[in-house]
Amino acid sequence: MSAPDTNTDDRQSGPLWHLASIIATFFYSGLLPKAPGTWGSLAALPLAWFLWSGPWWLGVTLTVAVFLVGVWAAHHYCLATGTHDNQKIVVDEAVGIFIVTAIASPNFLSYLVSFLSFRLFDITKPFPVRWLDKNIPGGLGVVVDDVAAAVWALVPVALFERFALPLLT
Repeated sequence: MSAPDTNTDDRQSGPLWHLASIIATFFYSGLLPKAPGTWGSLAALPLAWFLWSGPWWLGVTLTVAVFLVGVWAAHHYCLATGTHDNQKIVVDEAVGIFIVTAIASPNFLSYLVSFLSFRLFDITKPFPVRWLDKNIPGGLGVVVDDVAAAVWALVPVALFERFALPLLT
């Protein structure tokens, strides 16, 4: 019996690879040059607006669905490219943006604060974000550190919503 073929070219073909690639790169926004995480986060903002414009339970359900599908897609993308947390994978940023905007008011300033706060914590990776990034393998590790960054980002967004937004509106 021969060993399985580990050629990444074989893993980067077929319909499942293409589906995983579309999802993992969040509709190819992760393929844009320079700062793919920022592009993925920006691409998620309009969808977040739509996501949270309906009933809260629908937003939560769709966020969980994107998380689960994102874990699957990130896992396959990592396997196919032979990397862990390839920078082109930005579905995790979309999940993070969806989480942070869950508490944001539907206005430009609140979404700007949500975006900036999430990017700050995603880039700086305070504990436990960095630990999760380094210690959780596979697609789950790719996505879960951004969930943790989003939880950190909820703090400044909540403070902005409570104290600054009323002064500005």
